[in-house]
Amino acid sequence: MNWNRRGLGLIALAAVAIAGVVWLARPSPIAVDLAPAARSAMEVTVDDEAKTRIRHVYTVSAPLAGKVMRAPREVGDQVTANETVVAVMQPSTPAFHDARTHEELVANLAAADAAIALAEAEYRRIEAALKYARTELKRAQPLAANGTISQEALDKAALNVDTNEAALASTTAQLQVRRNERASMAARVANPSSAVAGTAAGCCIEIQAPVTGQVLKLIQESEAVVPAGAPLIEIGNPLDLEIVAELLSTDAVQIPPDAPVHIDGWGGPSVEGRVKRVEPAGFLKVSALGIEEQRVRAIVDFVGPPGAWKQLGHDYRVIVHVVIWKGGDVLTVPVGALFRVGDDWAVFTDVRGKARTTLVEIGHRNNRLAEVISGLSEGTRVVLHPSDRVSDGMRISQRNVQ
Repeated sequence: MNWNRRGLGLIALAAVAIAGVVWLARPSPIAVDLAPAARSAMEVTVDDEAKTRIRHVYTVSAPLAGKVMRAPREVGDQVTANETVVAVMQPSTPAFHDARTHEELVANLAAADAAIALAEAEYRRIEAALKYARTELKRAQPLAANGTISQEALDKAALNVDTNEAALASTTAQLQVRRNERASMAARVANPSSAVAGTAAGCCIEIQAPVTGQVLKLIQESEAVVPAGAPLIEIGNPLDLEIVAELLSTDAVQIPPDAPVHIDGWGGPSVEGRVKRVEPAGFLKVSALGIEEQRVRAIVDFVGPPGAWKQLGHDYRVIVHVVIWKGGDVLTVPVGALFRVGDDWAVFTDVRGKARTTLVEIGHRNNRLAEVISGLSEGTRVVLHPSDRVSDGMRISQRNVQ
């Protein structure tokens, strides 16, 4: 009887020991992060870097070839249309010529002097003949009046005066032509350096701002000789600002008309914008990784008050988030909970402390949330970023509820 009791005690003790070994040998639960499937507002956006630009930039160019003086304005200066002088120019000086050309010009100048002397002599001759003709007419008039000479003689005297007056006018014009030719020849013979030294203070051309705004860029800051049409300065209105985003063509085709845009990443608070247009022509761009990408420009206008983005300027970097879909109340799960099972999406759900593989149908997604069409109910907790240690039926423990 005592032996039976002792045997039963030993058996019970052995069973307890085996149960303890089994309990200790059982794997411990895996600590995981859990988050509930919840209903919330959701947006799907196309995100990319972009640049601001002033919509209308005016480039002031040199109206003629010449010497532009040092810029009277600095970048950021305010200018007023048709009032503020933004550039000052001197016309270009004549070019130097070789010795042979110089001798030819000197000879032509001497010939011009001789032509002037000849014209002056002819002028004096015609002037003397006119003076004599007028005297003869004055004598003939009283003689014709008393019948001493005929009327025909009087008419000839008057004709002689008219003829000499016309000849004097012609000679005067020829003399002026010779003097102008001589001045032109003298200007060609003159040394360009002497022309520069004798430049008058009022000879310069002042170029005024075509629009009211600010100086954006000094293309030609220092004094220099420039050809006609050379760009000198850029002017624009900083409040006339827009954004240019170069998006992948596969993303651009999803953008609806007037799509809202969230703008951040520029150093200030997020501001709002709206897509003005998506350009109809794309272009090829090579990424930093050397990948050829087909991209399309999207133009974005600011819709908020200028005070919210007034610190932005021309060619500033921003990040745009173009909204291509928006839901007000959708069932969502974090993107980090999803994984693939064949061609389907799945999540690990928490069922009484154990992981259970659950297939789900996913709709829209962004970089944080995914829309759940079917497979989950609100409040179901899912495992975030499951590691390869988590499998179906594995015991899990809550590490952090988000």
